[in-house]
Amino acid sequence: MISKPVIRRAAADEDIGEAVDYYAAESVATADRFIDELKRHVQLIGKTPRIGSLRYSHELNIAGLRFQKMGKFPFLIFYVEHEEYIDILRVLHEHRDMPRTLN
Repeated sequence: MISKPVIRRAAADEDIGEAVDYYAAESVATADRFIDELKRHVQLIGKTPRIGSLRYSHELNIAGLRFQKMGKFPFLIFYVEHEEYIDILRVLHEHRDMPRTLN
């Protein structure tokens, strides 16, 4: 199976930076595990982009918006599949108000 290139928006990079800073304050090892888990899920999304749920796509009326939960970490990766690439829009804690944050 061919993997599509994955591009992260600036907002996603900011989300990731905030999460890494939070976990690093607790433990550098935890921050490293977060980064490893993120990489693993981004690769999975690149290979199988339709794996993510369309729940918020329907709720927010954003065509093609999907999300994938990050395994052991309480974060959701929001993305849109395009013909040539995957666009990572945000990486948000699962307890955030998604409709308000994503609108």
